[in-house]
Amino acid sequence: MTSLLNINTRIRENAEDLAAALDAHMHKVFSPDAQKELRLFSASEAAEHLGISTSFLRKLHFDGKVLDVESTSGGRRLYSAHDIQAIRGVLEESAKVPGTYQRGRKPGDKVQVLSFLNFKGGSGKTTSAVHTAHRLALKGYRVLCVDIDPQASLTTLFGYRPEIDFIESGTIYDAIRYDDPLPFSAIVQKTFFTGIDLAPGGLLLQEFEHETPQALRSNIQPPFYARMAAALQEVEANYDVIIFDCPPQLGYLTMAALCASTGVFITIVPNMLDVASMSQFLQMSADLLDVVSNAGANMEFDFLRFLINRYEPNDGPQQQVVAFLRQLFGDEVMVAPMLKSTAISDAGLTQQTIYEVERGQFHRATYDRAMDSLNQVNEEVETLLQQAWGR
Repeated sequence: MTSLLNINTRIRENAEDLAAALDAHMHKVFSPDAQKELRLFSASEAAEHLGISTSFLRKLHFDGKVLDVESTSGGRRLYSAHDIQAIRGVLEESAKVPGTYQRGRKPGDKVQVLSFLNFKGGSGKTTSAVHTAHRLALKGYRVLCVDIDPQASLTTLFGYRPEIDFIESGTIYDAIRYDDPLPFSAIVQKTFFTGIDLAPGGLLLQEFEHETPQALRSNIQPPFYARMAAALQEVEANYDVIIFDCPPQLGYLTMAALCASTGVFITIVPNMLDVASMSQFLQMSADLLDVVSNAGANMEFDFLRFLINRYEPNDGPQQQVVAFLRQLFGDEVMVAPMLKSTAISDAGLTQQTIYEVERGQFHRATYDRAMDSLNQVNEEVETLLQQAWGR
């Protein structure tokens, strides 16, 4: 019979072996310096992100209104995210209607704080959150991603190794902890993706779950549900949108994120087991939100939406589940689902999103189908942001 000591030893060895293998994988994928870099975009991609035609983009160059960019030996222009940002600024200066090209916050607009959540693992929270962040950044929004999942998958997707880079400090835990918290700005990291900053996650976040019961007994202020919103106040003026990637549980971290949010996206895979699980999640959420609301938390959202994830249009049972959800929740179910796609999953093997990989790496029809699906989802997200700002 295996002793407990041997089991513990073996688990530790497995953890160390896996960490070493992941570290080697990161260096192999992002060699030589293991740092992620955002690729260059073609003229058609740049024009799409800017919301103009490719011919109009060429005319901007021909008229000398924008600086020239890198080009291939065949003369094809290639645009960095910084180039796209600069061109957006030029377009906005000449726009007849302010905000045509730079659609972020205006004076008086509140920052939009979006939570992606469901307490069932595998519902696509991180995938949805990171693709939304990337798309909004490419559209010119200033984005802060906040990873409050101790598993820190979102942090990993930005090229960090939480089990190494933030083993003792540097995560969002440091900004919301009860004992001498750091300023939020001290834990914000720049990322390789132009327009996106990151508040990293990591295993240390579990300490918040463990410490909160004692903090409640000791009446430490602000209480757990208000700590995230209070911490964000220091930096929120720097961003148009803040995105929370929540853990797959309805704990104190998720509740703190909800109390700081202006919009909520509940991701749901369209099968009856997931729907049944979501039913329990919604009931538990309502009960807990009542408790914190009665304690003084502000629980008013600009919107709540159900995001259908990993959808297969030709799957009859999934179609029935989606129809059931639309009949039940009406307009709260997003029109565009996020399709299940080998392009999205294959990009994830190298810790990338569809917006990072090049079209030539995949079968074009597969890539285009995934890209169209993601863009439609994120157009809905952007519309909700604009409506919340009264536009």
